[in-house]
Amino acid sequence: MNASTIASPVDLRRPRFKSVLFDVDSTVCAIEGIDWLAARRDPDIARESEALTAQAMAGELPIEAVYTRRLERIRPTAGELISLAEAYRESLQPGAQELITLLQRAGCQVHLLSGGLRIAIVPIALQLGVPTDRVHAVSLARDTDGTMSLLDGNQPLSTQRGKPLTVQRLALATPTVMIGDGSTDAAVRGVVTEFIAYTGVARREQVVAVADAEADSFAALYPLLFHPASSR
Repeated sequence: MNASTIASPVDLRRPRFKSVLFDVDSTVCAIEGIDWLAARRDPDIARESEALTAQAMAGELPIEAVYTRRLERIRPTAGELISLAEAYRESLQPGAQELITLLQRAGCQVHLLSGGLRIAIVPIALQLGVPTDRVHAVSLARDTDGTMSLLDGNQPLSTQRGKPLTVQRLALATPTVMIGDGSTDAAVRGVVTEFIAYTGVARREQVVAVADAEADSFAALYPLLFHPASSR
């Protein structure tokens, strides 16, 4: 993809931000990882997980109120987490690879900032060319029954305020932008320079309402992330 293939021509050498943070679930990829795992269980667990995820992403419940509850119900195995990594690869949003490549080529620091499971997200980060030290997600520990259903110590990204706290800790080069679909992404507003609501997978009115801009595809992100092309 290049500037001539999008609606508003942009200068791909001149990004508007020095640091760009992407959510993963329902943003870079079209699935919610925890709900994908829940679908491997009986229908009641799948429905419960989807309902809790929807409430949390819409801001109706804090994410910490549902995070461990979903894990305890699903009790994912190590093998299922490997399969989830493949599901992330298969659900990569059109244009995500190209945009992230161009941002990094233009000198941006690209980070993946997710409340998803790190072990399943690292492979898609590597495919996208994002270094693993710029992948911020939730690490799990093995329970006594052998399932990966415990948080590995303190995991800020399993909480509602985890993303803004992580951004503050990273002390990123500014200006900064966060791109995501849920209430935990919108919570970063005020800590980053701009927040863009990504609605290419799910459109949540409460999130769009507080965003600086909205994009319904990765192609629509170009004029928001790059300066306009010169008319000369």
